[in-house]
Amino acid sequence: MVTVRTIARLAASVIVLVGALMLGYVGMVFVDAFQYQAEYHASLPAAPASMTSRLEIPAPLIEGAAIGEIHIARLGLSEVIGQGESAEVLRRGVGHLADTAWLGERGNVVLAGHRDTVFRSLRDIQPGDRIDVLAAHALVHYEVQSTIVVSPATLSVLEPSEGNTLTLITCFPFGFIGAAPERFIVRAREIR
Repeated sequence: MVTVRTIARLAASVIVLVGALMLGYVGMVFVDAFQYQAEYHASLPAAPASMTSRLEIPAPLIEGAAIGEIHIARLGLSEVIGQGESAEVLRRGVGHLADTAWLGERGNVVLAGHRDTVFRSLRDIQPGDRIDVLAAHALVHYEVQSTIVVSPATLSVLEPSEGNTLTLITCFPFGFIGAAPERFIVRAREIR
């Protein structure tokens, strides 16, 4: 005969097992992202001190490949940029949206990242903050001009620009549990 005590023990065992599996998955995701970023950093040659924003035309970008880094010193943000916006790229770092400009090209460079991992510190970004984007062929400095919150359907933030701009996208609100209803946008312009 099955007793309440037996059911409670079985339920407790299932809960512990599910919790252990979830923790294991989260651990694997963090180890994968750490390894991806470490491999990218190890593959970089030392950047010359004279590197400027227009050294050469960039090589073709390959989906999923690590293509650069983003640094925001005031926020302590330093992340690898991967090509594309697939779940795998965004799980490992910041993603460069494929149909937007890249360093060395005129227009709007658009980068996306998760609000609860790589772009968590964007909640504290302010106009005037400096953003550095580094690739094998260029180092470009940007200055934050503004932040806005838009609906996910607002695609105008992805449009090409006349000058050299940088757009960072993450979900909003930052503390929201689940699929966030809005997007937090940071707009920055290139500075020489």
